[in-house]
Amino acid sequence: MLKLVLLRHGESQWNLENRFTGWTDVDLSDTGRAEAENAAGLLIKSGFTFDIAFTSLLIRAINTLNIVLEGMGLLNIPVEKSWRLNERHYGALQGLNKAQTIKKHGFEQVHLWRRGYETSPPKLTKDDNRYPGNDPVYNDIDPQYLPVAESLKDVVDRFMPYWNSDIIPCLKEKKKVLICAHGNSLRALMKHLEDISDDDIPNLEIPTGRPLICELNEQLSPIRHYYLGES
Repeated sequence: MLKLVLLRHGESQWNLENRFTGWTDVDLSDTGRAEAENAAGLLIKSGFTFDIAFTSLLIRAINTLNIVLEGMGLLNIPVEKSWRLNERHYGALQGLNKAQTIKKHGFEQVHLWRRGYETSPPKLTKDDNRYPGNDPVYNDIDPQYLPVAESLKDVVDRFMPYWNSDIIPCLKEKKKVLICAHGNSLRALMKHLEDISDDDIPNLEIPTGRPLICELNEQLSPIRHYYLGES
């Protein structure tokens, strides 16, 4: 049996402020840093260690991972970073307050933008400073892959090639793998692993800073999953 550990970053400053974040590079709040420290403690208590870790290019995930690895005494293990693990790009919603957006557009429309599997939020124009092509971090990525807005389906489509090319080989080599990423990139992976339907995936919520353990068989099919710290 293999154990894959998934960890959504700790609370960010924009989580705290109830704003759409997406690819905006917002750091952890004080609570988020405490959540990361707590995650490290839970992993140690449960006897986990890691051979390699994967994370996104966004600072809230990178710093969460750094806090966890430091707390576990594992800062020397390889860490792979990829834009394919980034959060879903929320397009023109990025930076907006969620409650105010609901007040303006109505709950049903905002819920569809946030949770509809194939529904994208309003798109950015490429001259908008929120467009990833205007951020030097993404200079090495083919512009055709840089989003102006994404549905969860789009996140699945960009995540799966990386899962197949980079993460699966590590699991097949029996390496102990930690993925520290984002609510929607981890939801995309859970949809794939658990074969969650398009209709049911909107109901999956992954909390910040809580290690999610996925037990897999040799064929990488799911056995069960659970959160550390559950009573």
